[in-house]
Amino acid sequence: MLTLDMPKHTASDTFTTCISRISNSVLKLRLKAAIQTILDESKAFENAAKHHMLHKIIAQAIVTPDITTEEMKKVYTDRMAKANSPGRSIYDDIIGAAPQGRCPLCGQRTVSTLDHVLPKAHYPVLAVTPSNLVPACMDCNKAKLATLPQRAEEVALHPYYDDLGRDRWLFAEVIQTHPTALRYKIIPPVSWDNILTARVENHFRSLGLRRFYSSQSAVELSNIVYQLRRIHYYSGSQEVKKYLIESADSRENSNTNSWQTAAYRAWAENDWFCQGGFGLAD
Repeated sequence: MLTLDMPKHTASDTFTTCISRISNSVLKLRLKAAIQTILDESKAFENAAKHHMLHKIIAQAIVTPDITTEEMKKVYTDRMAKANSPGRSIYDDIIGAAPQGRCPLCGQRTVSTLDHVLPKAHYPVLAVTPSNLVPACMDCNKAKLATLPQRAEEVALHPYYDDLGRDRWLFAEVIQTHPTALRYKIIPPVSWDNILTARVENHFRSLGLRRFYSSQSAVELSNIVYQLRRIHYYSGSQEVKKYLIESADSRENSNTNSWQTAAYRAWAENDWFCQGGFGLAD
């Protein structure tokens, strides 16, 4: 997971902007009356997120007695996410905060939507709260669905509040088969407690990242196998290892825990692979 800076927009300003063009005066008045509630609940969310306690926030299907879940969901879909809507510029600001346009949840695919950390169907009061909105690719967004955390171990990783640090925790191991492949695994650093370890494991499981990264590494290997064969033919297995180590170092300098770093490190450390096992990639 990639860590992101908190959006600069506040919950109250975002909500006010989103409802600014409502022509139905009765609806607009009802929504305006909910601003303080939205502000209070957003602050409670942010405090809980800061302490990784989002499972303590109780799902509520109403915002206020005068505002339904559907009305609040439409504030997001029609007045924030929709093209040319009053809140669209804020939506675009949040989406544009992902470095290189990459999804912070998988670290690979392109951002194309905003994901509600706590789903708007169950927490409508947070439907347009910027701290509850995270840039995501469509695959990760769909994989999460409307899951509700019941325990601390089930709280989703939050790019604004969770920083997994620079310690290495994503590893891969070479599967000596034909075709050869990689199996990804998490080895928690000593600085992690059991809850964080469980949350990272749940993140990988719910988003299907092990299978995804294995597939991506297979494509990567097919792109370099020709070069590996040439190095092996002309210079031997030690030069293959050297090339893979240098490639791993370069990728680690960018991201210690990318699937690419784990892949190149695993290939470099496996003698069978360096001695020609890479040739079983196809």
